[in-house]
Amino acid sequence: MRFSKRLTLLASSALVAGGIGFFSFKNDDRFFEIARNLDIYATLFKELNLYYVDEINPNRMVKTSIDGMLKALDPYTNFFAEDEIEDYMTMTTGRYNGIGALIGQRQGKSIVLMVYEGTPAEKSGLQIGDEVIKIDGVDIKARKEADPGKLLKGQNNTAVKLTVQRYGEKNPVELSVIRDVVKMTNVPYYGMVSEDVGYIDLKDFTATASREVRTAFQELKGKGMKKLILDVRENPGGLLNMAIDICNTFIPKDSEVVTTKGKVTEWNKTYTALNPPLDLEMPIIVLTNNHSASAAEIVSGVIQDYDRGVLIGQRTYGKGLVQTTRELSFNTKLKITTAKYYIPSGRCIQAIDYSHRNPDGSVGKIPDSLKTAFKTKAGRVVYDGGGVLPDVVIEAQTPTPIALSLTNKGLIFDYAVKYRHDHPTIKPAREFRLTDAEYADFAKWVADKEYDYTTQVEKDLGTLEASAKKEKYFDQIQDQLKSLKTKMSHSKDADLNTFKPEIRTLLEQEIAGHYYLQRGLKESSFATDPEMKAALDLFKDMGRYSTILKGK
Repeated sequence: MRFSKRLTLLASSALVAGGIGFFSFKNDDRFFEIARNLDIYATLFKELNLYYVDEINPNRMVKTSIDGMLKALDPYTNFFAEDEIEDYMTMTTGRYNGIGALIGQRQGKSIVLMVYEGTPAEKSGLQIGDEVIKIDGVDIKARKEADPGKLLKGQNNTAVKLTVQRYGEKNPVELSVIRDVVKMTNVPYYGMVSEDVGYIDLKDFTATASREVRTAFQELKGKGMKKLILDVRENPGGLLNMAIDICNTFIPKDSEVVTTKGKVTEWNKTYTALNPPLDLEMPIIVLTNNHSASAAEIVSGVIQDYDRGVLIGQRTYGKGLVQTTRELSFNTKLKITTAKYYIPSGRCIQAIDYSHRNPDGSVGKIPDSLKTAFKTKAGRVVYDGGGVLPDVVIEAQTPTPIALSLTNKGLIFDYAVKYRHDHPTIKPAREFRLTDAEYADFAKWVADKEYDYTTQVEKDLGTLEASAKKEKYFDQIQDQLKSLKTKMSHSKDADLNTFKPEIRTLLEQEIAGHYYLQRGLKESSFATDPEMKAALDLFKDMGRYSTILKGK
């Protein structure tokens, strides 16, 4: 009852505040509707609390209702409750107090999926593939509600005791890890990929992104870098000011970077490069894909709009929306979409129209007929409304059904754990290759594992059979269908051989990651990465590089 009384007071306060606004703006029907619906909501909540058959959790109920309301707007307007603020701070700063390991759920087990370089987890000897059984004595298998990620976080210089089951070990292993500030780097890898080509892998835009990119650039230049590959694939974006600073690395001071336009006109602003650039002449190639979003698209689009470099890969995601964080009561926050951004050519790359929903609530992409042509500094034609289209498009690789199944079932990962146990050392990641005998060992190991799958041809035959039955043609073609099914029915053994190059590449990259962590994953991919190959080939033909930038 105490809660219902407090809720009534809160509702009354809301109405008083609403009343003041209403009389001040009595012609504003919208404000009346807001006050009216707040009253309905507060009354409904009070009735639920008083009469619902079971006890309700007010925090959970309100959070659910707020999330439902915001979901009707766009995916980027989010509410953060007080107990989520730490996660919010980690998202924006890339820092948290913990051990530096990624724990994931696999078949009801808490498995170490990655150990980050230089963190307490690595120093303690924690390994990828370890199953975490207990954290500070808490049996996380028995307590399903226990969140390993939260249990591992804590104050700096405090110890957390882990009990892990390691592959090949009969008894559990006990580890004591001293927590520290863990910094998730925006640039997990950079290095020279040829005699004169440097590579920077930019994966996020938290508060230190610009500094990390500048540091990497200067170090690589000191090692003889004459050309740069900047990789923003799989980069979801982040802080706008970091995108502006990174663009500033390669374009002149005072150059326009991005303009934001929204409902609140005084917030509309054009952002320019504030500092002297590090380099205005070095040839640049930016690698993009359809998961390059937001700040990553600003960097890609600015490089393209100023003809400062060539983009290679797939069309970017198309998120041209800006979010601002607003402080709310009781230490909660609202991350709200306040504007759209426009890059120097004048285009907005927002691909989805959230303001006009279909009757079923879904949203569609902006049709090509509504897209507008713009021009880069050199006069090349580019378009708005659909992400950033690279100058050199590389078709995205689609994994084969067997490779996808082996990955999703965790069998590529599990074999890498086994391989790590059986082989104390391997060659450097760039040189590591599985022998034919080792691949045959994998095929033998996986033979009794469950990883069935359906190929696209089998799906299409199933659809054809269903259509034939529906339209009464089945009797006429059932013999042919049966024959086709027999011929096209997949054999795991045959597929392991047919798609050996793809599966072996996945194995090599996963195994390298178990030995050399994130650096190993990246360096092992260089030899088979189609976008990387296309970039290196283009850098060998600088005449073609120049022609692309001139739009010829």
